[in-house]
Amino acid sequence: MLRILGKASSINVRKVLWTCAEIGLDPVREDWGSGFAATDAPEFLALNPNGLVPVLVDDSGPLWESNTICRYLADRHGRADLLPAPSRARALVEQWMDWQATDLNTSWRQVFMARVRGDAAFADPALVAAGERAWNRNMGILDRRLAETGGHVAGEGFTLADIVLGLSVNRWLMTPMDRPALPAVSAYAERLRARPGALAHAFNGTP
Repeated sequence: MLRILGKASSINVRKVLWTCAEIGLDPVREDWGSGFAATDAPEFLALNPNGLVPVLVDDSGPLWESNTICRYLADRHGRADLLPAPSRARALVEQWMDWQATDLNTSWRQVFMARVRGDAAFADPALVAAGERAWNRNMGILDRRLAETGGHVAGEGFTLADIVLGLSVNRWLMTPMDRPALPAVSAYAERLRARPGALAHAFNGTP
């Protein structure tokens, strides 16, 4: 049995659920995280010592880090369309996945925590404004890349990189902030919304 530990509203849990939908897997999801079972419980820390969601548990044991889980599932189920076998094509997919997890995620944290979560610890107006500029700058990088490919971020075809970036695009569109017009990103969002997995787990009204 395939289990996914993590609440359905988590952006990183949703990456994994969308990947499962693309592959045709039907995991059992368990609610862990803020508002649900505590991730600092000993039984959870035994699966992920970081105390973070998601965690995948299958017949091989536990696995954590959302992008790693997505790559594992695509590879295990032979989905070379989602994660290509040739080294250069695979590296391009992983490059954009890693960029999403580092540069892009870092840039939206301050704004999202202040404007969506309402966390007073992130409410400093100067830092929020700086975060907004950084987030929009990174989205401009994505826009230029999509204008080059005319399709998806790693090239013409849909890959895992589009799953992880699709969640970030949705968050950018749903967060109350000033956004520049990025036509390639807007067109990309519409292409992704045509996928059932995207509608269920990314563009589902949750930022």
